[in-house]
Amino acid sequence: MASQIHMPGPICLIENINGKLVINPEALKILSAISEPLVVVAIVGLYRTGKSYLMNKLAGKNKGFSLGSTVQSHTKGIWMWCVPHPEKPNHTLVLLDTEGLGDVEKGDNQNDSWIFALAILLSSTFVYNSMGTINQQAMDQLHYVTELTDRIRANSSPDASEVGDSAAFVSFFPDFVWTLRDFSLDLEADGQPISADQYLEISLKLKQGTTEKDKNFNLPRLCIRKFFPKKKCFIFDRPTHRKKLGQLETLHDDELDSEFVQQVAAFCSYIFNNSKTKTLSGGIQVNGPRLESLVQTYVNAISCGDLPCMENAVLALAQIENSAAVKKAIAHYDQQMGQKLQLPTDTLQELLDLHRASEKEAIEIFFKNSFKDVDHLFQKELAAELEKKRDDFCNQNMKASSDRCSALLEDIFIPLEESIKQGIYSKPGGYRLFIQQTQELKNKYLQEPRKGVQAEETLLAYLKSKESISDAILQTDQTLTEKEKEIEVQRVKAESAEAAAKMLEEMQAKNQQMMEQKEKSHQEHVKQLTEKMEMERTQLMAEQQRTLDLKLQEQALLLKEGFKNESRQLQNEIQNLKNNMQRPSPLCTIS
Repeated sequence: MASQIHMPGPICLIENINGKLVINPEALKILSAISEPLVVVAIVGLYRTGKSYLMNKLAGKNKGFSLGSTVQSHTKGIWMWCVPHPEKPNHTLVLLDTEGLGDVEKGDNQNDSWIFALAILLSSTFVYNSMGTINQQAMDQLHYVTELTDRIRANSSPDASEVGDSAAFVSFFPDFVWTLRDFSLDLEADGQPISADQYLEISLKLKQGTTEKDKNFNLPRLCIRKFFPKKKCFIFDRPTHRKKLGQLETLHDDELDSEFVQQVAAFCSYIFNNSKTKTLSGGIQVNGPRLESLVQTYVNAISCGDLPCMENAVLALAQIENSAAVKKAIAHYDQQMGQKLQLPTDTLQELLDLHRASEKEAIEIFFKNSFKDVDHLFQKELAAELEKKRDDFCNQNMKASSDRCSALLEDIFIPLEESIKQGIYSKPGGYRLFIQQTQELKNKYLQEPRKGVQAEETLLAYLKSKESISDAILQTDQTLTEKEKEIEVQRVKAESAEAAAKMLEEMQAKNQQMMEQKEKSHQEHVKQLTEKMEMERTQLMAEQQRTLDLKLQEQALLLKEGFKNESRQLQNEIQNLKNNMQRPSPLCTIS
């Protein structure tokens, strides 16, 4: 989004109409115009817990997302507000406010589960907003987190070992921020003051035991710890008297509780300075059109009764962008050749050198704008298109050369043609005069510049067309003996054979040049593909190493807390991750 474009207020991105999720095309249109990387912050929580107030503050406004002042849930579906990022230049902050979970009017909480899942899938920072302290009731209300593996798939065809493996999700799940509203407890443990983050850590500790009650207690905590390794907690005092809560939009900071104002400022500062750019696997930064594609893929999957799948969403996005990358690369090639190529070229090599330079840049542009090119299909499409264009330019070059040479020959040999018509060579000694003038005009033709690759062939064809006239002049020249005429016939044949042999040699040389160029093109594709794969491999290894480090930390914590079974389960995930990291890189081949 260009810096001068601002959304004056939020717009519904995904509407919740009679229990069905429907995408708003106007919101997609806004996203499609944002070329900058996005930082996407989504907030979820029970209805009437003040989610929208925090989002308005992140937008730098008092009004925007609907606050409402009754117990009815105001925000239906998912609303979006795109604003220039206040701390990251050339980035856009996308705020997603979701309808309140647990709205009794809806009856069916199936919708809540999908809203929760979509907020996680689309965001880079996920804010869970709740009232009061983190007690068992708060955990029970966060039961959606225990359903995530039933609602979301990481891979389109997961291995048995990957089903339920949180490592597959951690790499693309957002950071987790828990905001606790109207918090009234003193932050302390064992008589010592603690931070909000330490309070969250203590609240997520598991309970020893194997009863159903113990399992229900541990499950949401275990899920949060496994799915969201990076966690943050903020507490907020009550902003003002209960009766004034309905006027929150109109109250100035000096009319609110000073602690609350400072807490909101700290929350906003953290989000602005710590929320990451939304990225996909492989370090691919998400911009407006990419988020637009993700929204469509996920919501369409839900509408069709399927589970939203991250891999499918990325592949669908890759199809769109890789197709565009091919077009962009071809457009650049066309532009470069159009600017630099002047037909006809003196030699074939001159054309091939220009093609190779333009092709190299085109391949670079393709790789810069493409990703997840499964089986290198789009790269192969680009290679085939560039080869076709090269052949087209070679044909155009030959035609341009032939046309220019034919025009030159027609112009240069006018005196000869006129002399033939006037019968000047039909006299005694005419043959020697014909040969002499032919040679003079031939030399004049050969001195002309920029004749191109067909110069010799076109000249040879022209002279061959005059052989019958030459032979007639030779036979009627009375100054030549029969023996001299026979010698001359043999000389002409020898010259013609020599010229044909030379032309064949040139044709073979051109074929060799074309074969060498084809091999150079192939090598250029392989070279740049290898570099791209190495870069992607490095990024993937870094992502997997981060996930592995977080898993090892969690395992150490579980062992420290005495949960050996949970630690063993996590060991399986850790081993799967290590196995993936040790798999050899695929061979770089493109045929």
